Amino acid sequence: MKNLPYLSDEKLDQFIRAVLAEDIGPGDHSTLASIPAEREGSARLLIKDSGIIAGLELAKKIFQTYEPRLQVDLLLADGSEVQQGDIGLLVQGPAAAILSTERVVLNCLQRMSGIATKTHYFNSLIAHTKARVMDTRKTTPGFRMLEKWAVILGGGLNHRYALYDMVMLKDNHIDFAGGIEAAIRATQAYLKAENLQLKIEVETRTLGDVEEVLRVGGIDLIMLDNMDYPTMRRAVALIDGRFPVEASGGVTEKTLRDVAECGVDYISIGALTHHVKSMDISLKAC
Repeated sequence: MKNLPYLSDEKLDQFIRAVLAEDIGPGDHSTLASIPAEREGSARLLIKDSGIIAGLELAKKIFQTYEPRLQVDLLLADGSEVQQGDIGLLVQGPAAAILSTERVVLNCLQRMSGIATKTHYFNSLIAHTKARVMDTRKTTPGFRMLEKWAVILGGGLNHRYALYDMVMLKDNHIDFAGGIEAAIRATQAYLKAENLQLKIEVETRTLGDVEEVLRVGGIDLIMLDNMDYPTMRRAVALIDGRFPVEASGGVTEKTLRDVAECGVDYISIGALTHHVKSMDISLKAC
């Protein structure tokens, strides 16, 4: 967790306080009305699907941010394979606090685990190649930090986190700039003037684009966008290891293996975060 630059205690605290405020607001009146303040209780996190569990550390932090007296015992590690019937954690302490935080904890765990599970599955489809699946910026507003964390827990890679930590010259940038060379030269001048050490990735749509990027140079990564398999293989051969190669554009479960076998290094898939089935998880009193 600590090795991810976008994931800090401060940012997690900000996220947790925001989502608790969103759900509880001025008060959980159902719990306040029915549960005595002194009532103690315990609950277990019940896994009802198979897959990869993600978000247990976050769940513990949510519980204890809301009520430090809650005791949380993690029975599994984030990134572990789970089966229906497994127990992820036990929480005990003030019953009202368990009830008030239940939905926020489950919402985070269910979505993160769905993403981690899908990432793990996609990587398993291409394990015989050198390619790795990578996420995109197609994330849920306000939830990006957790979604990208879940991709890592599922064995995938993070692409750039946001617009500020990497330069990606896509088709519209290139067209508005007046071409690939103009876009690269302008970017290099901008980064030098602003004293910024950022990687540059350039999107290519044709073999001619690839050849131009290779001629101009001064970049870090080449993206092959929506190329058919023969063109992609020829592009990889042209690049010949000079730069890492990312394939992008409409990659699905059905096409993933064929794309990986073209020899690319990375395959970015927006569906890792924007088209996901949440894992079925519940919190049950015990």
